[in-house]
Amino acid sequence: MHVLQRSLQNNAAAIEHVLPQDTTPDDVELSIVIPAMNEEITVGEFMEWCKEGIERAGVTAQILIVDSSTDNTPKIVLEHGGEVLRVPKRGVGSAYMDSLPYIRGKWILMGDADLTYDFREIAPFVEEFRNGAEFIMGSRFRGSIQKGAMPKLHRYFGTPLTNWILNRIYRSNFSDIHCGIRGVTREALDRINITSRGWEYASEMVLKAARLKLISSEVPIKFFKDREGRLSHHLRVGWRSPWLAGWVNLKVMLVYAADSFLLKAGAVLLVIGLVLSLGLAAGPVRIGRIGFSLYWMLLGVTCATLGYSSIQIGVLARVMHGLKPRFVERLQNIMTYDRGMIASAGLSVAGLVLLGNLTYHYLKRGLQLEAISHPAILGLLLVILGFQTFGFTLLMEVAKRAISRSRQ
Repeated sequence: MHVLQRSLQNNAAAIEHVLPQDTTPDDVELSIVIPAMNEEITVGEFMEWCKEGIERAGVTAQILIVDSSTDNTPKIVLEHGGEVLRVPKRGVGSAYMDSLPYIRGKWILMGDADLTYDFREIAPFVEEFRNGAEFIMGSRFRGSIQKGAMPKLHRYFGTPLTNWILNRIYRSNFSDIHCGIRGVTREALDRINITSRGWEYASEMVLKAARLKLISSEVPIKFFKDREGRLSHHLRVGWRSPWLAGWVNLKVMLVYAADSFLLKAGAVLLVIGLVLSLGLAAGPVRIGRIGFSLYWMLLGVTCATLGYSSIQIGVLARVMHGLKPRFVERLQNIMTYDRGMIASAGLSVAGLVLLGNLTYHYLKRGLQLEAISHPAILGLLLVILGFQTFGFTLLMEVAKRAISRSRQ
């Protein structure tokens, strides 16, 4: 007999939380939360590994298997004293999101039930939690990798390359961002706010932990090859799997770092553009043997326009992903609707005034224009920047309202 603790209706499919007989859902220190699908070959031994690891670590714990199996996986879990959360098959990220109301621990350990990660040795994770860590990554490269456990393409190319990219972008020092075993405090997990439905949730977690500057650490772990009779996800998908994984991870990295790329590049382009445009507004300039003419000014207009657009898109990206709330709060206090509209009007009017002289000569000469003046080019730039400011102000207001609704 098992106890049905809770049932929710979600997307027309019931979520059932089943506890072993005579189990009381008390608060615990650690929750081991594992998505599983058709793992009857390994899940029984995995449960025993978890119980051994909990005993060694000296911690009170909950073992919660988030299950969408069609085999005997949930039955085996309950027989070994674990909790089962029956959920629809919607992806690994969704499984973790579904589990949130049922997690009772202040610390959470995530992983797989396939016996590739040694849950008998979770004591180092618990020790890191007790020392104040908010996010803990396992590291196969700082631990050990059983022969045949990791494809060579992953081990020597894919994982090192994506590690290097992430560490350069986020100024972090992770050695194995794709490791499947990781720990996070409940408070930190709420701040991370997983949104990815599929397995790319793993990259999202690492990236957001870096962006949020969580107190992070790494634990060396042992990585074993699949048990006989079980095929890993990558083997089931085929040769495309590692390339697809790399592409998806790169996408996640760029999405959550879009603001950094765009803001820095945009600032450089804007400065270059304004220097050229303002410096040549009165006419050509010669510095030594180098002459700066109308063509250089057109380059300046292009750089300024692209730079200003990049900055605006970068700001919107930072507002929308919400990983820097203090920045967003300061920005909202500074960049109000009224100020944006006044700036937009000021830039546009100044630009139209400068273009007015060109228009006057155009009309005076019978709708013919012999040459475009430098002040007129500056006026054109100001009109463009004014319109961009107008559009940006409106989009900021839309973003503010969307964020406000999501928090209600």
